[in-house]
Amino acid sequence: MASHSKPGKSWYGRGLPYLTQKPLPGHLIVIEGTDGVGRSTQIGLLGPWLELEGYAVSNTGWTRSPLLHETINEAKAGHQLTVTTFSLLYAADFADRLEHEILPALQAGFIVIADRYMYTAFARNTAMGADPAWTRDLFGMALVPDLVIYLDIDVETLIPRVVQGKGMDYWESGMHLALGTDLFDSFQRYQGSLIEEYRRLASEFGFITVDARGSIDDVQNQLRIHFSDYLRRADPNRASITNPVSDS
Repeated sequence: MASHSKPGKSWYGRGLPYLTQKPLPGHLIVIEGTDGVGRSTQIGLLGPWLELEGYAVSNTGWTRSPLLHETINEAKAGHQLTVTTFSLLYAADFADRLEHEILPALQAGFIVIADRYMYTAFARNTAMGADPAWTRDLFGMALVPDLVIYLDIDVETLIPRVVQGKGMDYWESGMHLALGTDLFDSFQRYQGSLIEEYRRLASEFGFITVDARGSIDDVQNQLRIHFSDYLRRADPNRASITNPVSDS
């Protein structure tokens, strides 16, 4: 159960108890979705649009903590991580970014767009066989986002995107779980399991779901509409955000 840090903001669990509570007038908006669905591309388009509308924007992403980034990459390169070690490294990365990036930006009134959040750990750890209750307790330091948008896709549409893009990665294919006879088979099984878990989380936590099977412009248009709707509700006294639909 979330505990309140101030009106309108709450912690998922215990929060970061050693920090002094400060007002958080900014907005934390999360874009969730499985590997290769297009989160980074869409966030890259949202930032400039919001800045043109007069908002200060800060981006944060999974495993981008200056403190843990290289450590996580080195650990993954060895292909020997257990689910426990995997989870603890990602939780440390998350906590560092929360304290040093997310909270300061929210205190300054920024819109913080997070490329993945604690829900990625919830989905991945469940798919890897970890105890869901343990994972959720581990991420009890998290601030509850103001808005979560889930980019939904099916495995059949996802596979050609990944193949034509950066290709199939060892970890993103679930090879560490020995799910299939080869990289392709493992990817299909692992990503299918992740998507199923994301959809369950979307229902549990009330994510807004956007169909990510369309073109980049189509998905961007839907995201801008949801961002605009949220921002109008969050600050009705502010001048209305202009036409959310991109001209591209």
